[in-house]
Amino acid sequence: MVSLKQEIAQQLPFSSPEEEAFLNLLRTSDALHRAFHRKTRDWGITSTQYNVLRILRGAQPDGLTCAAIGSRMITADPDITRLLRRLKGLKLIHQRRDRQDRRVVWTQISEAGLELLDAMDPVIQQAPQELLGHMTREELTELIRLLEHARGREAGQPIQCDCDGNPVSPRTNS
Repeated sequence: MVSLKQEIAQQLPFSSPEEEAFLNLLRTSDALHRAFHRKTRDWGITSTQYNVLRILRGAQPDGLTCAAIGSRMITADPDITRLLRRLKGLKLIHQRRDRQDRRVVWTQISEAGLELLDAMDPVIQQAPQELLGHMTREELTELIRLLEHARGREAGQPIQCDCDGNPVSPRTNS
């Protein structure tokens, strides 16, 4: 196993264990994200677009508002409006204005979006095993515990974002 210090050819020691852990986490997250993205790009969408489609599939038949989609995403997107516009251009979603409040836009997955996810499911469902299958159940359980602990201040408090990806107070309606 190669250490991060060796991997990035760093000569000087890290300034603290926290810095080393933080940089390891970022490096690992990036490596896993790139590997997952390679799986989704075969279907012409990004891993972020895939995440939105999965969220919308789970929110059927009503769909969700832009802010609700943003709050459920695995990784925050700075411009959810543009992301949804691209998915709409691919005909994977459709949108409608709320009848009571014309400022609110509801987004639903389209039939084409559902068909795409059905085609992707067998391959995508294998990704976690392919990427993390070398770890034991005990190691995975400890990793989950440590990651949840690292997010401690955020645990149970999802970060709410507006349609442009800006964090908003949980009391704020966006």
